[in-house]
This record gives sequence, C-alpha cells and structure tokens, in this order.
Amino acid sequence: MEEKEGYVDTSLVSIRVIPKSIGKEFVVKNHYSHKWTLCDVAFGIFFNTQSPSQFFDAVEEKLIGVVIYGGPVGRSAAESISPLINLEQVTELTRLVIYDGYGRNIESYCISKTLSMLKDSLPNVKAVISYADNEQGHRGIIYQATGFYYQGNSSLALMPNFSISEVGPPYKWMHSRTAFSTYGSHNVEHLKKTIGKTFWRKKESTKHRYVYLLVNKVEKKKILSNLKHPFLPYPKDTTYKEDIEEIKVDNKIENPFFS
Repeated sequence: MEEKEGYVDTSLVSIRVIPKSIGKEFVVKNHYSHKWTLCDVAFGIFFNTQSPSQFFDAVEEKLIGVVIYGGPVGRSAAESISPLINLEQVTELTRLVIYDGYGRNIESYCISKTLSMLKDSLPNVKAVISYADNEQGHRGIIYQATGFYYQGNSSLALMPNFSISEVGPPYKWMHSRTAFSTYGSHNVEHLKKTIGKTFWRKKESTKHRYVYLLVNKVEKKKILSNLKHPFLPYPKDTTYKEDIEEIKVDNKIENPFFS
C-alpha cells in the first residue's frame, strides 16, 4: 500500500474493544518484539474503505492496529507516581501496533481515543503509564503529542541491569531476567565462577516513562501536588550508544560447580 500523505482521515477510522485473542495474534505477528504481554483490555483499530462493486459501493473494514492496556509490572508502579494512587488504579499501555501508511498522526489519534474509552472498560483506573524504548531509538513523541507527563528514565532505576553474552561479536544477548534465572545472580564474581570463561555484558537501556492522569481537574491538582518524582521536560535527544564490557575470566580459577 502506498504511503498516504498528511494526516489520517479520522472519518474512516473506528475503534472498539476486541477479544484478547485477536489482539494477541496481531501483536505477535506485527510488534517488533513479537511477544504478547499483560492485557486487561484490547482495542482494535479499523479502517473503512469504499470498494466498488457491480451494483453498489460496499464498505470494507480492515483491522490495521491494536492498542493494548494491561496491569503494570512491579508493585511500586502506583507509588512511584503518587501516594494518592494505588496499584488497582494504574494500568499500562503495554502494546501499540499500527500498520504504516495511514497518516503520520494515527498513533497519537488512536491513543487519545482509547484513553477516552478506557473508563468504560476499566472504571477504577486513575493513571496510565507507558514506556518508550530508548534502545530502539524511541523517545515517546506520540505520548508527548497526546498530553502525557514525562517522568524521566534513569532517575527511576534502582540499579542498572545487564544482558549477558557468552560469545563475542556479533554476540548472543541474554536478557537480565533470563541471566538471573540461568546463573542465579548478577554479581560479576559469581558470574565468573559460574560461566567459567570470558563473557560480555551490556547495560540495558532505561526506558522513558510517561504518565497520563484519568481524573477530574480537582483530583489531578491534588495528585500533581503529591508526586513521588517530579514530572520533567520532554526528552529531545535520541542518541543511544551500547555500553558493552568484556569480562575476562582466568581459566585457572577453580569452578566450584564443576569441582
């Protein structure tokens, strides 16, 4: 399909709740991670086109994207926003996937529309969080365009996480969570003894975090006066450089796991 010029024709776009199974199939096939995620509600984005027939113009509806909201990972998700919000009142925009070619503003338009629809599906929700993956070159332009607040990235990380590769370039990276379950620790000396040979580790990029408040003006004012972390100016820099470290292991070190 040829790239459409300008903004999306919103009169041809419709959005509604879809079965989670349909959302999952679309995400696994089209999201860059090809992985499903937590889901409390899935919205389908449909594009309507006129298809000429012999007798009349029939309307064809095509699923072109999904917006997925689900419970946030981590028990501190609510308190990291404000003590006035509890965990049951927070959801996360966990996946946004839309085909290219439907207008340069379609993502922000669909986020805005689903935020306005969210209370019908999740009436207790007061805050929506979402992340922009700095490692993928994203800084959250669509969230900025939709009126999200920016909460920073490195200021929220308790400690850096590292991916591990047991082979050199081009590397085969193991995510920090998988590395911990495989080796039992992130401690470098422990890893030296467990892996038993030279390996590489890469600092995982912290993600840009955004927050949207689904409350009235009075409650919003109270929350903004009781933030755990101050909201910050939107980030401008998209530069990301991989921080890779070679960890050399003295093969003479006795490995207690194989002694």
